Amino acid sequence: MTAWRSAVVVALISTFTTFPPARASADQPTPSHTLFTIADDDIFESSGLVDEGRTVYTINDSGDDAVVYAIDPRSGETTARTTYADSVDDVEALAPGSGQTLWVGDIGDNRQRRDDIAVYRVRPGQPDAARFALRYPDGSHDAEALLVHPRTGRVFVVTKSPFGGTVYIAPDRLEEGRTNRLRVFAHVGGLVTDGSFYPDGRHLVLRTYGTASVYTFPGFALTGTVRLPAQPQGEGISVSATNRVLVSSEGVHTDVLQVTLPRSLVTTAGAARPSGPAPSTKEPTHRPARVAPDPRGPGDYAAIALVGAVIAYGGWLTLRNSRIRSRR
Repeated sequence: MTAWRSAVVVALISTFTTFPPARASADQPTPSHTLFTIADDDIFESSGLVDEGRTVYTINDSGDDAVVYAIDPRSGETTARTTYADSVDDVEALAPGSGQTLWVGDIGDNRQRRDDIAVYRVRPGQPDAARFALRYPDGSHDAEALLVHPRTGRVFVVTKSPFGGTVYIAPDRLEEGRTNRLRVFAHVGGLVTDGSFYPDGRHLVLRTYGTASVYTFPGFALTGTVRLPAQPQGEGISVSATNRVLVSSEGVHTDVLQVTLPRSLVTTAGAARPSGPAPSTKEPTHRPARVAPDPRGPGDYAAIALVGAVIAYGGWLTLRNSRIRSRR
């Protein structure tokens, strides 16, 4: 890799790992209140959430061991910890599974250098979770959102990019001890940091640092985007079996907020006990994977423009210095 290309990569990585949340297009944030404050000093970067009603589960962002924390939402105190593996690379996401299981997404890759990512099927209180290696069809990607369909159990990974995310679908049956190939399923807008299916399996919500967007499934039609309440660095989002929506943030002793999404977004997303056949997870055969409308607001595009300027300037400086050194 040449010197100027290295500068471009470094600038892009540093900018998007430290850039503040962009403003959403909505004028006012969606109503919210603090459900509880995380009391555990060891939970310093709540990057994913699963809301099981009487227990809320979370994981730390990269840098922690392979631990799932169980929290009592009435007090914010940690009630149990499950160590599910000897080591992990970059855990970023958590999703509910069937039969009181959880799925942990070791899917982060800020520098986009990993050949494979991994997901773990965890049973709280039991060690030695099942590990499934996943591989993208088109090279490495950074990702922070893991989705598991509530009726079919199908696993999806949503990548994180300033230009929108790609939704990848895993094989119907994951196998341990081998690499499971992902396939492109859809495209979405925004810098996605987490997501969750609604219990009906026909809708899902994806969040960025400052917004939440509801989509239909499997068509990924955008039903609307709202501005989330301000958080230090909002990352996690969950939807419970009763449609309670919670959001979490990185930082020690941060608040977990319960947010109320507009009725216009959730009127058809609501049945806690779905009826009828499960939605198909087959990709369209007559056209490429659907591209959902972009939910970004003006602030998001300003951020992208600023990043572009930073990258261009960094590349120019490196190229200039290289020429000066060559003349010497």
